[in-house]
Amino acid sequence: MLLSLSQWLMSLSPEALGFLRVFQYITFRAVLAAMTALLIGLAFGPWVIRRLTQMKIGQPIREYGVQSHLGKRGTPTMGGVLVLIGIGVSTLCWFDWSNRFVWVVMLVTFGYGAIGWVDDYRKVVYKDPEGMRSREKFFWQSLIGLLAAAYLAFSVSENTNLRVLELFLRWITSGFSNELPPKADLMLPFFKSVSYPLGVYGFIAMSWFVIVGASNAVNFTDGLDGLAIMPVVLVGSALGIFAYVTGSSVYSKYLLFPYIPGSGELLIFCAAMAGAGLAFLWFNANPAQVFMGDVGALALGGALGTVAVITRQEIVLAIMGGIFVAEAMSVIIQVSWFKYTRKRYGEGRRIFLMAPLHHHFEKKGWTETQVVVRFWIITMLLCLVGLASLKLR
Repeated sequence: MLLSLSQWLMSLSPEALGFLRVFQYITFRAVLAAMTALLIGLAFGPWVIRRLTQMKIGQPIREYGVQSHLGKRGTPTMGGVLVLIGIGVSTLCWFDWSNRFVWVVMLVTFGYGAIGWVDDYRKVVYKDPEGMRSREKFFWQSLIGLLAAAYLAFSVSENTNLRVLELFLRWITSGFSNELPPKADLMLPFFKSVSYPLGVYGFIAMSWFVIVGASNAVNFTDGLDGLAIMPVVLVGSALGIFAYVTGSSVYSKYLLFPYIPGSGELLIFCAAMAGAGLAFLWFNANPAQVFMGDVGALALGGALGTVAVITRQEIVLAIMGGIFVAEAMSVIIQVSWFKYTRKRYGEGRRIFLMAPLHHHFEKKGWTETQVVVRFWIITMLLCLVGLASLKLR
């Protein structure tokens, strides 16, 4: 919005208002987007917490969970709304409204946020700690994820929506050919030219898996004060750098990345997500004044997954978001092993003391702060490994 305004003002008086050209630089607008989201979060945070408290939207705590968490019962939840407000307002202010990729990420983010809102609402209104049932939640996540994946299958290799439509029509008239341009291949980090063709169906399946998987992985991680939000900030910021590289014809050629016109604007969204996340951390740090809830966790995870798909960095996302992957895998392994042993031996057995993984370490004797800070440090190291793939190819 402000980019268009600056362009209009310069057209009226190019000489007097030439300094507004600075708004053409994505990096400048990214800095302002981060600052805007941060200030919005800090300014409106106390008001949002008061409103949630007045509405008695308190976090229900499972009785069979970690006993030290029982004292958190009643802490306001659904604080992810604060993050989404910061992201939405800041992104709309600073990105190029004609950019289709940012709109896709925004739709996935707020669509998943709506799913999380319903889930949290059922928890706090109907006093049901389980919230929305898994099948229902998975259905809506999959629907949004598939729609985004289907659009991105034809858009990551084309410059405009008109070209996307042409590619889509060509796909139909060819009898649903499974071929896509090389830009849509699955890239392997740390290799110069190693990639695997996915085809239309493979691309959609992979993109769906990344978007839905990232959303649920962040949701599993959101179990301790500040545990999920800082890795989201770190991974999102790193993905913003990848977006800037793939959106630049110069840098992408130099670093041997596919050139994806328009993807650079995703840096604005990633910067806004980082700023909004840091503002939320101000209130979510131990002892938390507010919890993110599914409304924030599902939305932020979906956003990370969608940005990774657009920039063709799905594997790098798995590396940098290793904490998210470990948390999700711990739940899958725990549930699968419990069901298998119950069926075979008549008694369910566990591999971890408690899942997700952060609860296992709490049961091992780590304090909540130790778990959170150590997981942050691991994420920082993994982000550095992911960023190293920019040059080590």
